[in-house]
Amino acid sequence: MRKAAVDTNRCVACGVCALQCPREAIDIYRGIYAVVDVSKCVGCGICEKACPAGTVKVVEVQDGIK
Repeated sequence: MRKAAVDTNRCVACGVCALQCPREAIDIYRGIYAVVDVSKCVGCGICEKACPAGTVKVVEVQDGIK
């Protein structure tokens, strides 16, 4: 199963990924970095392509992660 993941150390919280996500699975935490709600994420990769800082990646994860 593929899900989006954010490198929170490099994220600049611009919000582009959150705006592009068709499932509304990404939010900006306290204006600091993006966080992904993996229960909503379908791994489509739109956020990864949209991220100008290259901090969002769609990665393979194990089943059962919430």
